[in-house]
Order: sequence, then structure tokens, then C-alpha cells
Amino acid sequence: MSTPATRLRADARRNVEGIRTAALDVFRERGLNSPLEEVARAAGVSKGTIYHRFGGRQGLIEAVVEELVAERIRGIGVAAGEIADPVERFEHYLREIWLLQYDEPAVNDVLLRALPGSEPVAALCEHAAETAARFLADAQATGVVRADVTPEDVDLLIWERGIIARACGQQPREGYRRRLEYTLRGLRAAA
Repeated sequence: MSTPATRLRADARRNVEGIRTAALDVFRERGLNSPLEEVARAAGVSKGTIYHRFGGRQGLIEAVVEELVAERIRGIGVAAGEIADPVERFEHYLREIWLLQYDEPAVNDVLLRALPGSEPVAALCEHAAETAARFLADAQATGVVRADVTPEDVDLLIWERGIIARACGQQPREGYRRRLEYTLRGLRAAA
């Protein structure tokens, strides 16, 4: 037989899971700056419940960032790492990161470092930057990618594409993709 305390704990667990699920849906669609009221409404709880259970926006984001964003970013790195040609690997990584920024506002928010105080988000950004730098070095070693491109340049290109994706939300995905191919070609050394 369950006691009131057991029911409360079960209700609290359901609330937490409902909030997490709602946050994943809302953040995927609208980004990390979506009003917490939307998350609360989608979860069927009050905004105060989110604060009580997660401590606020940053705590909620940190609770879902692994499932929301990290798996996707790491997956792109793993898939790119399986490509034998270093230039193709580097270009695949950038292309897929840039397209993910277009497709997923929350990914874009993470890569634009919209939460500077969050350790999990900062660690994810650092992981993405280290992966890009490693792929860049391998591609440069072939002589096909410009030697003067630095890891910081690549970080800034990721930020720039993110700002473009955010500012030009009305542009068709195919046009966005076509223009990022121009950027990739610009990273190649002169023939």
C-alpha cells in the first residue's frame, strides 16, 4: 500500500520527467531562450515547479543538454572520424555541424555559447572545438586545406554560420547549404 509520501515522490518524479520531455520539445523547436512559461505549459506544471525542481533555466538546460544536443554533436564527430580521407572528414564535420545549427536552434545556441556560465555547455563547446581542430590539422597535412587557417578561424566560422542561421531563419535550407559549400571551397589551398 502506498503512503502519501510515496505518492508525492511518484508525482514529483512524473513532474520532473514531464518537464524534461517538454523542455526537449520546446528547446528543439525554438532554442534555449524559449520562455520557461512555454515549457511549464507543455509540461502541465507551473513555472515555479521548474524553479523548484531544476533551479531555473540554466539548471533545466543542464539537465537536458546531453540528450538535446551533446549526442548529436558527438555523433557528427564520430561519423566524420570514420571517413578515411582527411579533407573529406574535415569538410563533412563542418558541413554537418553547420546544417545542425540550421536545423536545431538549441544546437545553435550551444555552439554560439549562449550560456557562458554552464560547465556542461562549455565542455561540449570545447569538445566540438577540439574535434574541429584535430580534423583541420589532418586536412592541412594533405596540403589541400589552406595552411593559414587556424582552429580559432574554424571556431569563428562555426559562430558566423550560427549567427547567419539565426538571423536568416526564413532562408530555404537548400540555399543555406549551397552557400556553406562556398565557405568550404574557400578553405582549400590554391591549386
